[in-house]
Amino acid sequence: MLNQLWVHRVRRRMASSDLPLVVELWNGQQVGRGDVAAVRVRLRQAASLKAMADPSLGALARAYVEGHLDLEGDIRDILSLGGRLCNAGNSPPRTVPDTWKWWRHTRIQDRRNIRFHYDVSNDFYALWLDARRIYSCAYFKTPDMSLDAAQEAKLEHICRKLDLKAGERFLDIGCGWGGLILHAAERHGVHAVGITLSEEQHAFVRQQIEARGLSGQVEVHRMDYRDVPELVAYDKIASVGMFEHVGRPNLRTYFDKISALLKPGGLVLNHGITTASPEASGLGSGVAEFIEDYVFPGGELVHVSDVLRAASASGLECLDAENLRPHYGTTLWHWVNRLEQHADEARRLIGEQKYRIWRVYMAGSAYAFDHGWMELWQVLAGKGVDGLQPNYPFNRNFMYRGEQSN
Repeated sequence: MLNQLWVHRVRRRMASSDLPLVVELWNGQQVGRGDVAAVRVRLRQAASLKAMADPSLGALARAYVEGHLDLEGDIRDILSLGGRLCNAGNSPPRTVPDTWKWWRHTRIQDRRNIRFHYDVSNDFYALWLDARRIYSCAYFKTPDMSLDAAQEAKLEHICRKLDLKAGERFLDIGCGWGGLILHAAERHGVHAVGITLSEEQHAFVRQQIEARGLSGQVEVHRMDYRDVPELVAYDKIASVGMFEHVGRPNLRTYFDKISALLKPGGLVLNHGITTASPEASGLGSGVAEFIEDYVFPGGELVHVSDVLRAASASGLECLDAENLRPHYGTTLWHWVNRLEQHADEARRLIGEQKYRIWRVYMAGSAYAFDHGWMELWQVLAGKGVDGLQPNYPFNRNFMYRGEQSN
């Protein structure tokens, strides 16, 4: 009787939405417009009815990841119809930060969080990342660029913004699989140091340094950013796709550390995901909670204004800011397409559930960037000398030399 009530509510929801979507129940019964359906949702058990009757993006993602329902159709159609079914565009973002969870960003917990996300399998990431394994927003000079070309363009874009010069000491906080430090050393002649908390990334970067003959020029350490020694200062610092793990309460600690490591006159580039709304602490429609539980435990988003405020309070003058939001949507769709192309191998490496987590997480993130729910900001800041920025060129031309205007 209770199941029939939920079926009735699903029918009513589907009728009111009038979407090209069909729901197939565990008994073969169908609800929705099967004649024109672009997406088919197969419910494996009666418990999934509630997620369809009163849906949120987070609830549907959980049901999919737990195997309570299957999603059939093009992943773009799935996200588009899911967003419309849940009226996600009108769902308010999460506005209550988890600042009371002080233990989320201790050194021990941050190490666990990073390992949860990154120490999945180097072979798994290699299936869908570019050849350099760059796991952050690419830079598409033209919309039809390949992923590999756009990631190399991103690395060079960062190096140009920092105006890297041969012989300078360069630190990459959260270096991933080493793409930026290797590029900066080989193309710009810097002495590069990368830090990561991931064991698998650390091992991979060490292999790459050895294979490329860069042992005297590049080094990598498995280390928390808070523990980087301040005995030697750096000319330039970058942090790419890392500060999302820092946590709102630690933003000042994070930028204080960067300021302490940076030489007077030095430059730092912070590249990271931010909320689109100044009041938000995460995405709405249950998405933030899904990401916390399944993807990025301990991850927190802030608005770019919080980044500027925290950096300035740490004695860093913000010199340039660029929003690469459309570039991240494009990057993520490339990743999703490549993951789906290697679905069988991905399942073999990490299992069905984790495959579903990554598929729906990256596709959902692409949808969020495309619809302006999140942003990706590169903020360039400098450590002044008597109020001056002696190493920052007078205009932006140096950032784009050699690039063709679109």
